[in-house]
Amino acid sequence: MGEGTDTSIKVSKAARARLGVLAAERGTTIRSLVEELAAGRLTRAEREARGQAARAHLREHMGVEVTEDDLAAGDRLLPEMEARAARQRGATA
Repeated sequence: MGEGTDTSIKVSKAARARLGVLAAERGTTIRSLVEELAAGRLTRAEREARGQAARAHLREHMGVEVTEDDLAAGDRLLPEMEARAARQRGATA
């Protein structure tokens, strides 16, 4: 990012103050922090394209066809895995 014409965004004073603290803790500027956030997050279309590419790779190189049912099962399993990991972290803390 950082290229082209600059612009501004409006946020609450509280959000700006928090961004200032976060940026200072990282030794950077609010501008750089916001640009890093924007560059580091995928759009819905980008996530979808990556998913399609991953499914194509699995199909072409491993002979695995990932179905919509497989994806739905993964969506159900992920929260369970996250909860288990959180419990394990809590047990070791």
